[in-house]
Amino acid sequence: MTNKKANIHCDITIVGAGLVGLAAAVALQQEGYAVTLVDAQHPINSSEELDANSQDVTQNWDQRIYAISPRNALWLTSLGAWPLLDSTRICKMQGMEIWDDAAQEPLSLSADDANAEYLGFIVEEKALKQALSQRAEALRVGTYFASPCANLNISGHQTILHLANNQVIESELLLAADGANSWVRQQMDIAVQEKPYHQTAIVANFVVEKSHANIARQWFTQDATGESYIMAWLPLPDKKVSIVWSVSTQYAETLLNLTDAEFTEQVMAAGSHRLGEFKLLDSPTAFPLILKKSDVFTQDCVVLIGDAAHRIHPMAGQGVNLGFRDVMDLLEILKTKSPYQSVHDNSLLKRYTRIRKADMLNMLMLTDGLYYLFENHHHTLKKIRQWGFLMAKSKIAKKTLVANAIAL
Repeated sequence: MTNKKANIHCDITIVGAGLVGLAAAVALQQEGYAVTLVDAQHPINSSEELDANSQDVTQNWDQRIYAISPRNALWLTSLGAWPLLDSTRICKMQGMEIWDDAAQEPLSLSADDANAEYLGFIVEEKALKQALSQRAEALRVGTYFASPCANLNISGHQTILHLANNQVIESELLLAADGANSWVRQQMDIAVQEKPYHQTAIVANFVVEKSHANIARQWFTQDATGESYIMAWLPLPDKKVSIVWSVSTQYAETLLNLTDAEFTEQVMAAGSHRLGEFKLLDSPTAFPLILKKSDVFTQDCVVLIGDAAHRIHPMAGQGVNLGFRDVMDLLEILKTKSPYQSVHDNSLLKRYTRIRKADMLNMLMLTDGLYYLFENHHHTLKKIRQWGFLMAKSKIAKKTLVANAIAL
């Protein structure tokens, strides 16, 4: 006979304690809502927990690195999370070089082009997750970790979430922040559009010989099999870089079977040895690249946020920024509700859908459009790319590109 537990009642339930789910929990609790955060796993493993006198999650560098936009860094500051990060493990990105095999010189963008201080900040996932977890604990966010979701019902104007440990959580609104293979989305029978890129992203961290000068570098070119690939070198503090190498799945298998020395040589060659000798810090890891887009962002009392709503190509480094903007826009909309409106009011959720779909479509035009522009080797498209690079080098174009990047 199982013990019956008292039902939990709250304003908003959030399923998924990744970066977007944690940020949503902190932001909504800070705004005065009673929030319950649920995840099948604890967001921070015990071996990764911070020492009371140290801000380092681990002595090793996390392989999951994010480029956080200045706008989102300010928002994370307002949540109290950003000041908890160790500033010595954050790289302030001041410029970007973009190389195309059809152009002889890179497109160079600098924060100075828009009279800005930085283009963005390179941050480790573990560190940011730890900071957000600390804020959630300080704000007394209700949490239920290490117990998977078992069933979800929508009854009247509330969601009823059953966990595997027999706990039941009732709320007016449920946010699905449980990733690209969202369990909540599947329970709601929400369809997803999928498009595989037939590419694999390989990530690894290196110590480099020459200073990267806080500049991110990206190459659009071809691999040994003639397929298009995208190589990104993201700057880390103290002459370190994190690479994201998006290659055909077939070529990825070849690269991952190389010795560490052979793989390192391939990485240096892909970037024309611009930072001198590389030393691999950890074994490379890989994940498949696929575009996923939910047909709807809201249904009944459920809102999809982060990868549960959209998963895009990592070339622009905007995946987590897009998820943070989901939360920011939802908060702004909820601030406009009258005292008589519920948090799942249909008019509010319709506004959320309109705003978020517009932002997502703009980002898809950027990432998907760039992918197919550089993926196609037709002579005419190469000429168009070359012309585009030339036009983008004008002072006005650079200022516009940088201003738009900072505003994301």
